[in-house]
Amino acid sequence: MNAFTAALLAQLAKEATLSRSAFFERFSRIVGVAPMEYLLAWRMALAKNLLRRKEGGVAEVAERVGYSSASTFSVAFTRHVGLPPTRYARRQVESRSVR
Repeated sequence: MNAFTAALLAQLAKEATLSRSAFFERFSRIVGVAPMEYLLAWRMALAKNLLRRKEGGVAEVAERVGYSSASTFSVAFTRHVGLPPTRYARRQVESRSVR
């Protein structure tokens, strides 16, 4: 967990007037996934949308979804989506031209 994510979770727990561990437990129970897992899925959904719409290169998309490094973002995106971001974007463009 990076410093931004840790601070975000601490802030969310504070807003909910819960300890971090109580927030984590309650969030997981209600949403069905851990806060970090939810945050990752949300960031990747945003990134996929930006890549589909060709709203910037990998470095810009990485920054817009909260990554300080394009390479860290690329590794996370590849693990989550199964394709590197550049290949994902290229496939999206190709699939639109086939329609």
